[in-house]
Amino acid sequence: MAEPYVRLENIVKRFGPFTALNGVNLDVHSGEVHALLGDNGAGKSTLIKVMSGVHAPSEGTIYVEGKPTVFNSPRDATVAGIGTVYQDLAINPLMSVTRNFFMGRELYKGPRGLGIMKMGEMNEIAHDEMLKIGIDISDPTQAVGTMSGGQRQTLAIARAIHFGAKVLILDEPTSALGQKQQMGVLKTIKKVRKRGDIAVIFITHNEIHSQLVADRYTFLALGQVIGAGKKDELEHNEIRRLMAGGAEMRDLEQELADI
Repeated sequence: MAEPYVRLENIVKRFGPFTALNGVNLDVHSGEVHALLGDNGAGKSTLIKVMSGVHAPSEGTIYVEGKPTVFNSPRDATVAGIGTVYQDLAINPLMSVTRNFFMGRELYKGPRGLGIMKMGEMNEIAHDEMLKIGIDISDPTQAVGTMSGGQRQTLAIARAIHFGAKVLILDEPTSALGQKQQMGVLKTIKKVRKRGDIAVIFITHNEIHSQLVADRYTFLALGQVIGAGKKDELEHNEIRRLMAGGAEMRDLEQELADI
């Protein structure tokens, strides 16, 4: 098997006396969708913040393309090719699609800040990059507020890829969407996967969505990995059990049966 683009080895993260992550290992491969699953408080958010440079691990090592790497800031993670699309998307609904796509990275003719923005070129790039992953925005000058939730997700994903993401972390991308928009986002994830050069980490509470797009799974509970494997190695019932915290699910079922 090819070397993972990102590998986390024995990652521990403490906040004072509280241990949020306790020896987590994770391999992230290009051309795969890796579903990261677990209940609230499992450690998913802390883990992706360690990967994206928001938190430094208390112990353990992050490897990027086989080399030990230290992220001192989110910018370091971005430079290393790790792009994160959070639930809030970091999008301004009053600005155009193009201005949101290039926010802080606008193209200028002449010195930045003094020259003229290349709006025509930026409009074309924003349109073409979104089209590559399934959304045809006929007018990239339209306000983002006129777009659906699924289209906004695609904008954020296309933006991250265009600016160099080789690992795309998607934090609950379908959670606030209607069913049709959810399917649109899942299609976008599949199209990103089809490129073959990008790894997707898909954080979700929806086991059906994970089974529709994921190639590999890691399950967290109380800051530890309680299960992992490829899609063809895990049965549906095992996925459900691990999502609910492993053995704790059996205990809950017995408690319910006793009532």
